[in-house]
Amino acid sequence: MKREPAQSFHDLEMWKKTHQFVLFIYEYTEKFPRSELYGLSIQFKRAATSIAANIAEGFRKRSKAETHRYMEIAHSSLEECQYYLILSRDPGYGERTDLDQLLTEISKMLFSYKSTLKRTTG
Repeated sequence: MKREPAQSFHDLEMWKKTHQFVLFIYEYTEKFPRSELYGLSIQFKRAATSIAANIAEGFRKRSKAETHRYMEIAHSSLEECQYYLILSRDPGYGERTDLDQLLTEISKMLFSYKSTLKRTTG
């Protein structure tokens, strides 16, 4: 059974998972100490949101090369989030292996998407 091509970024499974990750981060950072309100908490939310936003923005770009560039930016923000998970765990703000696993899954999807774009652009 052949799948229909995505008509919108909403149709992309990796965007759906990334959006879920953003919602989890908003929930997770609510438990951080008040002293982190303008530190780690806001940085974490910004980086997580950047993943989803760059996937959405890159979806409608005119060229595959442009789309690939946005997916690279999304992947960089994902790496930033991986560090923030470590940084939030080390001072005892919480261990979230489920978020680690979700990021790993999203990373694999992004890598695959970027690889497909690269192959089809030549």
